[in-house]
Amino acid sequence: MNVFHIFLMSTTFLCSMVGGFLLAFAIVIMPGIKILSDKEFIKTFQAIDKVIQDRQPIFIIIWIGSIITLIITFILSLQEIEGFKFTLMILSLLINLLGVHIPTIIINVPLNNKLQSFDIHTEDEKSCNTARDNFELQWNRWNVIRTIFSCITSILLIILLFSVYIE
Repeated sequence: MNVFHIFLMSTTFLCSMVGGFLLAFAIVIMPGIKILSDKEFIKTFQAIDKVIQDRQPIFIIIWIGSIITLIITFILSLQEIEGFKFTLMILSLLINLLGVHIPTIIINVPLNNKLQSFDIHTEDEKSCNTARDNFELQWNRWNVIRTIFSCITSILLIILLFSVYIE
């Protein structure tokens, strides 16, 4: 086992953890809070997002670690693998960056920040309804997209991991 193998295993684990996190939002958290009133929904999402915004260390290690280890694994793969295996590595990197992290940065985080700045204590029910409507559908749509791409990344990395060890 060499450095590339260690990074490939770490990357596979961390990217799979990110996928699980996104999947939990898609199939448990968001459907669970969907039934709440507009004010309760906003307050609940704000509380959940605040944990992340306060730089929860385990979340940061997993999320940022998945990006860093994926990039390092790709760089190491330039010397370690070729052909089909290298194609899997490139696809993993591109799908993860383009399908998970870029949408997070340009869509989901700005939506989170906008909702985070909404003051449910000073706004009326109509404003709460508008804020929720401007957030929920778009956020959920992009979270499902991120989840799908994250799961594809994990599948590709698992296939790559097995193909490296089956040689």
